[in-house]
Amino acid sequence: MPFIYRNLSLTPDDHEETLPAVLAAKLSIPLSSVRDVRIIRKGIDARKKPHIKLIYTLSFSVDTALKISLKADPALEWQDEKVVSAPHRIQSRQRIVIVGSGPAGLFAALRLAEYGLTATVIERGKSVEQRALSVHRFWQDGVLDPESNVQFGEGGAGTFSDGKLTCRSKDPLVPWVLDKLVLFGAQPEVRHLAKPHIGTDRLRVVISAIRRHLLEKGFTIRFDCRMTDLGIKDGRIATVTLNDAEEIRCDHLILAAGHSARDTFELLERLNVPLQRKPFAMGLRVEHPQQLINRIQYGNQKQPNLPVADYAVAWNNRITGRSAYSFCMCPGGVVVGGSSEAGGVVTNGMSGQLRNSPYANSALVVNVREEDFIGPGPLGGVRLQRRWEQRAFELGGGGYRAPAQSLLAFLRLPGKGVVRTSYRPGICETELDSVLPPFIIDTLREGIADFGRRLRGFITAEATLIGIESRTSSPVRILRDDGFESVGVKCLYPAGEGAGYAGGIMSSAVDGIRIADSIAGRLAP
Repeated sequence: MPFIYRNLSLTPDDHEETLPAVLAAKLSIPLSSVRDVRIIRKGIDARKKPHIKLIYTLSFSVDTALKISLKADPALEWQDEKVVSAPHRIQSRQRIVIVGSGPAGLFAALRLAEYGLTATVIERGKSVEQRALSVHRFWQDGVLDPESNVQFGEGGAGTFSDGKLTCRSKDPLVPWVLDKLVLFGAQPEVRHLAKPHIGTDRLRVVISAIRRHLLEKGFTIRFDCRMTDLGIKDGRIATVTLNDAEEIRCDHLILAAGHSARDTFELLERLNVPLQRKPFAMGLRVEHPQQLINRIQYGNQKQPNLPVADYAVAWNNRITGRSAYSFCMCPGGVVVGGSSEAGGVVTNGMSGQLRNSPYANSALVVNVREEDFIGPGPLGGVRLQRRWEQRAFELGGGGYRAPAQSLLAFLRLPGKGVVRTSYRPGICETELDSVLPPFIIDTLREGIADFGRRLRGFITAEATLIGIESRTSSPVRILRDDGFESVGVKCLYPAGEGAGYAGGIMSSAVDGIRIADSIAGRLAP
């Protein structure tokens, strides 16, 4: 008899091995009657510092002879047993091409493999091992490879980030994604943590394992291979041109190129594929000592059994309708260059599996509306991003150094803040007033003042701002119908974050799976 019990709490000093006994005591039943206890969610309640609690949701069963009343405890629920059937096998000679090997592309491929289908995966960047060399060369020497960098290459933009798996969606495919990630090398606890993350170092291992699996299943994976044109015949995808030199036949195209594939957006616009302007956000990265964030969130008392602390803040100006909020917070991480175009500076946050850097960082961003874009047409947001990335490059003095300023100086507060940051390839200390549009700078100043009132100690001489954070999400949406197909071109399936339909690793992966299911449904007898 399967049950769920919610909101079972332990202190950080308690051992998880005691959970069955605590559960049995809550239900007033013998410990020997409790079976198959499994953690399905684990979170932290730090509202009453320093008395921190770990909050669990458990799945369990009991002896069939034991009667438990669901009315006896509101935290107790009946758990419906879900039977997940494997996808049916499909045979088809139609050629499937996947452009992009980020989460949407890779999980579309994994799903197709379960149907017995194969595809050709096209990736403009390098394999994750070779890509890591290009990225580290950029961080060390400021030498940018425009085809293999933080944005482009196997694994997508999330590979050089925190590897966050947080997803608000209740989609039943989310556990499927987590199970696959664990199968290919992710930590088993990502299945139940309230804020799971893999870490950039572990994620690269997972991506390599996925590649090997797909190759064993008969997939073709081509690196250093950029889609430069599409052949459309009678309103339907017919061919894909690679590197301006090679044309391959294509019956179904999953387009998962990522939010920074600006040349792809330009190609689609030339081909009259329906596109739409999409709001996004821009701002700065803020970096604090991690110990300071731990004290803010957990209290002054040391909590050695708790993970490094994170935070999430948001503020809205009711007059202007602008919001300032934290994005992609990386505890125990570093700030890194994320540029993909020559002459533009982009920042990003990254952390490893252990999150053991002495720094914590987060993007602090402001919503950008369509009326803020530069020029008409669907690519006005791209032009806005590019203008301010180039401005950041100019203020950084070249070499992809980022403009940076102490938080106190940015807020025009007394005191001498120290500009100290983990950012690579390096910084140039300067005023940040002109690194972004005035509406972003003004909203950030107001928002950070509010964050300081709610997170005591957030505004400090130890904090540094680094510019700019411009690739929060795609500024373009590739329009598609309810069947995931482009509204203008048959058998073209815009996928993931770059297409404007996801935000992050998990939602992008789920989007790719849904598209694979749709294609399989079309190919099934």
